[in-house]
Amino acid sequence: MTLLEKIYETRDFLQDKGIAAPEFGLILGSGLGELAEEVENAIVLDYADIPNWGQSTVVGHAGKLIYGDLSGRKVLALQGRFHFYEGNPMEVVTFPVRVMKALGCHSVVVTNAAGGIGFGPGTLMLINDHINMTGANPLIGENLDEFGPRFPDMSKAYTPEYRQVAYQVADKLGITLSEGVYLGCSGPTYETPAEIRAFKTLGADAVGMSTVPEVIVAAHSGMKVLGISAITNHAAGFQEELNHEEVVEVTTRIKEDFKGLIKAILAEL
Repeated sequence: MTLLEKIYETRDFLQDKGIAAPEFGLILGSGLGELAEEVENAIVLDYADIPNWGQSTVVGHAGKLIYGDLSGRKVLALQGRFHFYEGNPMEVVTFPVRVMKALGCHSVVVTNAAGGIGFGPGTLMLINDHINMTGANPLIGENLDEFGPRFPDMSKAYTPEYRQVAYQVADKLGITLSEGVYLGCSGPTYETPAEIRAFKTLGADAVGMSTVPEVIVAAHSGMKVLGISAITNHAAGFQEELNHEEVVEVTTRIKEDFKGLIKAILAEL
């Protein structure tokens, strides 16, 4: 079965389950999946029950697809994403974004937990651009002409208008919002101090192991993107040691602001 056939098979399966005309796809990162539980009139599907779908194996990623209403918008939320470092091919990592597009989503909101290079733990950082250091690109291979061009422009992969709305909403809510460049690595090791020094020289403000592949595919498909990183720790060399427990602890601390911000932004977009 070709990738295109898989996408359409999965789309048809989800439509048969009652998922109709979602507007926004939500990809929720480590410790941030709780937002999906606030979706109303929800249809909830386990990843294991969806044809051609990957499996999420990381702590903090529940592995459920949730469709329904959030802030007056029809959303399709991924409670847990697929990572390259789990051994997934890029086709699997980005498959949900393709399906979101096929179902009718015009936009995707991407969140992640990231290490701070320019910012400290607890910061919410709007992503204005990214640097792809994964060593791979999800568009390698045959181009899906039905979705987008062979050589897509990435100049405005993170939609400027959406960032403006995010700032306006954060200001109203009294939430401090920073902005910067996200650098995506393959993982699963955290970066070395030398790598972080190099990434800082390249202009990165935050570093993580996700987001970049999904955004590339979303941009290829003509979807608008809002990306927000929850800075959960200082990157290597800026603190004594790195561990996933700290990531989950800090996201737990800031998730109420984070959830409130996303809901309020959705209402305005």
